[in-house]
Amino acid sequence: MPIPSDPAEYKCPICNTSLLLNTKSLQCENGHSFDYAKEGYVHLLPVQLKKSLNPGDDKNMVVARREFLQQGYYDFLRQTLLTEIQISTNEKLLDLGCGEGFYTNFIADALPDTTTYGVDISKEAVKYAAKRSSKVHYSVATNAHTPFSEQQFDVIINIFAPLVGKECQRILKHNGRILSVAPSKHHLIELKQCIYDNPELHSPATPPDGFVLKQSTNVLKEIEINNPTDLENLLTMTPFGWKITPEKKRALLSNLPFILTLDFDLNEFVIDPN
Repeated sequence: MPIPSDPAEYKCPICNTSLLLNTKSLQCENGHSFDYAKEGYVHLLPVQLKKSLNPGDDKNMVVARREFLQQGYYDFLRQTLLTEIQISTNEKLLDLGCGEGFYTNFIADALPDTTTYGVDISKEAVKYAAKRSSKVHYSVATNAHTPFSEQQFDVIINIFAPLVGKECQRILKHNGRILSVAPSKHHLIELKQCIYDNPELHSPATPPDGFVLKQSTNVLKEIEINNPTDLENLLTMTPFGWKITPEKKRALLSNLPFILTLDFDLNEFVIDPN
């Protein structure tokens, strides 16, 4: 179980005071206590910050995404992200919206001198991520109310998850930056064409409040899917799984191999100096 090197790294999500490590739990001076799960993560999402009983991706989506990503389709994106991080020894990195740790665990293994944290609102996702890495400090929390003290991180990475500018500014160091991956114009366009009569292209991502775009890199690859299970998992892990009709789904799964465009923008955001 990763143990915070500095007790002030975590703060109580209820009263905002520092959390101190006490054996296998984090406790604040006001008596609020949060136990580490056996998998090695800590649950820091109190009920008053929840908008539903089990927020975030459910188990079916987590499993589908895990199975799809394990086939290697997004490995090129993960490697590109690692190349762009360029973090120094002993700095801190946070994956906001870490999911099941596909990117987070890979980065922690590749950068052993970096202290790596992962946050996601889905307990199912964080549980899976923590079971597969003892190098990452994982917690269940919301991106809008992260359980960290001010100016903790040198780099925030963010893959397809919402960013709250004010909160990112709070926890980033003054010279910190965000590396955010968003779908670019033609991402999954062939899949959209199978579902919609007039599929819309993705619009460019905009900087979160208080940030400016420093640079943007397009990451593009065409893949071939030959396995219907992989295609079903892709549908399940995206909103398309809810939107495709049974008839169109049957037609899609019977039309293999399926050629698909993966199109991403890797954006670097920095705090607006103005």
